Amino acid sequence: MSKFFSDKYAALTPYVPGEQPKDAQYIKLNTNESPFAPPLSVVQAATAEAGKLQLYSDPECTPLIEHAAKTWQVKKTQVIATNGSDEVLNFAFMAFCDKNHPIVFPDITYGFYSVFAQLNGIPYETIPSKEDFSVDYRQYVGIGKNIVIANPNAPTGLALSRAQIEEIVRSNPDNVVIVDEAYVDFGGESCVPLIDKYDNLLVTQTFSKSRSLAGGRLGVGFGCESLIADLNTLRFSTNPYNVNRMTMAAGCAALCEEEYFREKCADIMRTRAYTTRALKELGFEVLDSKTNFVFAQTDKITGEELYKQLKARGVLVRHFKGGRIENFNRITIGTKEQMDVFLQKVKEILEENEV
Repeated sequence: MSKFFSDKYAALTPYVPGEQPKDAQYIKLNTNESPFAPPLSVVQAATAEAGKLQLYSDPECTPLIEHAAKTWQVKKTQVIATNGSDEVLNFAFMAFCDKNHPIVFPDITYGFYSVFAQLNGIPYETIPSKEDFSVDYRQYVGIGKNIVIANPNAPTGLALSRAQIEEIVRSNPDNVVIVDEAYVDFGGESCVPLIDKYDNLLVTQTFSKSRSLAGGRLGVGFGCESLIADLNTLRFSTNPYNVNRMTMAAGCAALCEEEYFREKCADIMRTRAYTTRALKELGFEVLDSKTNFVFAQTDKITGEELYKQLKARGVLVRHFKGGRIENFNRITIGTKEQMDVFLQKVKEILEENEV
């Protein structure tokens, strides 16, 4: 770092994103992108806006908010649109947390939560996950602190029920509970229907996974009108044109293609079940995923070595070093054909390591 870098960020440990290699062609099963392109209507909508790039985008995100409110059956004043769901999460940390209002989250979860806390000078605590890596919702009941929970969780893929999340929200009325639903469309249970019932609930979702727009960077947040107003205060104070013209158009078009995306999610869930069975037949432990990835380990080879050998064979998965999950790999569910290649490479590696 330079000598000018502020001391307040000197100890910051940045989030490490998944690899986006440029040196070779890989089957990419490492960043939980959809293996399916968006429908042509989405591409055409974005392309139509490309000729207007000299103009700022609508800071109110009017058409997108209208489409989102209709899709999720909420009021327009209960929705915020952001540059990926990471932005709404960061806004939430900024708006509702400080040195007097710390935040808690599981010890094994999305790595950005600790970064957001450090970045904004917010004290945070982690609550250990259970031996089976599940989140014990009872540990958050009546805790009296702000909470963020990825549901379904990453990188484990495990999910809490809506009733369990509701108990957390209900028992902490003086604190904000943030539910990060990035993967909810792959078998989870959304808490968006609860926002009219609780004024301390914020739910975030993304277009990156189930709506094939990871490259578009689009997220949404849902909450009572006052919570959304707080977040918009920060949005207009930092980046009022946060959703660009092409992304906004693509997002609107994507919300008009719900049947297409439901079918693709169903395809991914079927392939997830197929991959899980095949990995178990090869001797892997695979957690019960409600996401577009699986989290798996075997005692036949270390997680890091399997990651390295798969990469050498042109298949990328995600490995997290250290701690209780160091022997696991997170494997994005691709097409059936991609998963067959992955499984064949795994089989070859295991056979070679037995020699």
